[in-house]
Amino acid sequence: MEQIYLDHAATTPIHPTVLEKINNVSSDVFGNPSSIHQIGRKTRKYLDGARHILAKSIHDNENEIVFTSGGTEADNLAIIGTALKNRQNGNHVITTEQEHHAVLHAFEMLEELDFRVTYLPVNEKGIVRMEDLKQALTDDTILVSVMFVNNETGTIQPIKEIGELLFDHQAYFHTDAVQAYGLLDIDVEDLHVDLLATSAHKIYGPKGIGFLYIRNGVHVKSLTVGGNQEHLHRAGTENISGIIGFQHSVQLLSHERTHRFDIYRQYRESFLKALDEHDITYTINGDEVNGLPSILNISFPGISVEALLMNLDLAGISASSGSACTAGSIQPSHVLVAMYGKDDERIHSSVRFSFGNLNSTENIKEAAKRTAVIINRMEK
Repeated sequence: MEQIYLDHAATTPIHPTVLEKINNVSSDVFGNPSSIHQIGRKTRKYLDGARHILAKSIHDNENEIVFTSGGTEADNLAIIGTALKNRQNGNHVITTEQEHHAVLHAFEMLEELDFRVTYLPVNEKGIVRMEDLKQALTDDTILVSVMFVNNETGTIQPIKEIGELLFDHQAYFHTDAVQAYGLLDIDVEDLHVDLLATSAHKIYGPKGIGFLYIRNGVHVKSLTVGGNQEHLHRAGTENISGIIGFQHSVQLLSHERTHRFDIYRQYRESFLKALDEHDITYTINGDEVNGLPSILNISFPGISVEALLMNLDLAGISASSGSACTAGSIQPSHVLVAMYGKDDERIHSSVRFSFGNLNSTENIKEAAKRTAVIINRMEK
């Protein structure tokens, strides 16, 4: 039986070309980029070249890119580092109820440090209301964090509108762009974003590497101490092989972004069409118009999500109930709770299918067929 991977929002397989680049670099480029001798300078050249490529991917310049160990560290540095460094200007920070746990737990830490945190609600499509943000802003607000694309539903937030709202406000604007990066064209200048987090393993790059964009003039306290690497924002010798892998995964995707977007839309339509052909009852969670086609979050009324995921796995389908960080948890999705409330039936019957380069039209149709058989069996 063919194993069908439909959990690309959790992580993606490293691209063979990227792996080849990493292996070649790892055997040839081993110096410390902070060393001034020839071997160190050779490594520094690779590091600077990668930083330039990654900066261009968000229409930025390289002196505003800080390499991290991934999206979680980038979010932590942006949120905790910015709040601590700018506390003299205010003690109020804002986020939403449906952020990734890397963001939510960072704000919970700020609460422990006596910051005042406002958690904005979202509507039933998972979108933050601009009026709620306007009302929450005060002269004491120093940071606003709203994710670009939700990792469970694929809903795209009004990032540009938020950036424009905050343009003349002292509050810095951070966005977790881990799910958006690679599929959406991101221009940090046009969006008026001050801090933006990414991760390589969501775009067919290696695990353990990401970057945080920090706009020039934004004051961020380093959360690690030691050397003077990464513009004094993150001490520690850089992960050169991971950075090179990240660079090449970005270069590959830059030529395929529009094509991938269209392919994932076709996969989504094929999956839903197959469910319809088998008379499966379902509802879609999230914004069907303003969302990434690669993420499909579906509620099957009356079906237990735990039992469904177990049956899908036995049938060779890898899917998820939401964030990979809560895998194995029996707690309902905080994202769906934010959208519908804690008593809504949908929070106990929803599954996320996410598409990527391990899929084809054929295995998408096969996955939907197997899912339909399981749903019919469970309903009986």
